[in-house]
Amino acid sequence: MEKILAQAKQVAEEAEVFMVSAEETPVQFEANCLKHIQSKQSNYAALRIIRKGRIGYAITTELGDRQNLVDAAIETAEFGTIAKFEFPSLTVYPRIKVFDPDIESVSLEEMIKLGEELINTVKGHTQDILCEAEVTKGTISTRIINSRGGKVSYRQSIFALGIGGQLIHDTNMLFVGESQSSCHPTIKAENIARVVLQQLELAKNRASMPSKPLPVIFTPNGVVSALVPPLMAAFNGKMVLQGASPIGNRLGELVFDENLSLCDDSTIAYCPESRPSDDEGTPSQRTPLIQQGAIASFIYDLQTAALTHTRSTGNGSRNNGGLPTPTPSAFIITPGNTSFDEMVNDIKEGLVIEQLMGAEQGNILGGDFSGNVLLGYKIESGKIVGRVKNTMVSGNVYQALKQITAIGSDAKWVGGSVNTPSIYCPSLSVASK
Repeated sequence: MEKILAQAKQVAEEAEVFMVSAEETPVQFEANCLKHIQSKQSNYAALRIIRKGRIGYAITTELGDRQNLVDAAIETAEFGTIAKFEFPSLTVYPRIKVFDPDIESVSLEEMIKLGEELINTVKGHTQDILCEAEVTKGTISTRIINSRGGKVSYRQSIFALGIGGQLIHDTNMLFVGESQSSCHPTIKAENIARVVLQQLELAKNRASMPSKPLPVIFTPNGVVSALVPPLMAAFNGKMVLQGASPIGNRLGELVFDENLSLCDDSTIAYCPESRPSDDEGTPSQRTPLIQQGAIASFIYDLQTAALTHTRSTGNGSRNNGGLPTPTPSAFIITPGNTSFDEMVNDIKEGLVIEQLMGAEQGNILGGDFSGNVLLGYKIESGKIVGRVKNTMVSGNVYQALKQITAIGSDAKWVGGSVNTPSIYCPSLSVASK
């Protein structure tokens, strides 16, 4: 890395080298049987330069070929975006625990056993269900150095376990599933199986929904499938800069229910989205986005922060090795004090949404969501009475979260990147056939 940086500094005003070494071992099950075991390794180096005021960028997996990497970065700089930022200088980074050495001692036999245990538990409840499962462990080493003396390196471990099940009877199809991820290899199959078994129990009976506005409870999975994507887009500093975010000019204004608070946090110990710095060497931090309903901040990388005359929030991320862009780390919605059962008991007729399919296909920047209820349940007289089919729900995230009946006390991690409780909305458009 040092040799690449030294060579780049000879031809550019500023330079940065980003290097990643990753190893991943997924164990995959399909149709209730072990299907695939694979160990994958990847190494690459990315060079970003500022030459004649413009950004040049190149990436290579041939780590010994410095000259071609530098030459490629020079070529792209000729047509690159004008750089408005400076690379971070040497600084102190927060000490965040994201590596567990026990990950390396988890054997393939243990991973296979975990997957089999998960499938057998679900099949023990519903014999004719077809399950897909995956158990994955991995380690990632990241290093960043730049021409201003900035330097950071860290190692991260990842462990993930999940299952999805399909139950097909004629034209009746039921989809259930749950997954968890952590930097610890301590995820228990029985905890995931318990969630899936509860889904199967609630879905045993069928119930029909009327077509009219109804109160809706989004479970944590439902919140992520319907409400989170529009929020992630709206708080993205790039969308704010382009004028595409509907809340970009409403900093400090009360836009949501006063009980709603949201932050982006990459400092949580052993969270897969945590790290001591982002992919540009900016120290990680907790960034409040919504405070008691008011817009508190947005997420930025170095370039978008400079263009909007603010500072980076440590959210510069390189997806698949590309140029950094503002990207959420872990979205955290503050839980309330109402239990899920209390929410259900409060509803005479309504809907619980566990998974909304296709919600991101609407006008996501405008906050609209609309989709089929892939997994959801009808509420009658304060009780869940069965699963719904052929039901659609639509709404707007800003209207739905402007007046919230209750926020649950049942916060949990969904996908390792969002921590949210259930959210009870007083009225959404429901259509059924």
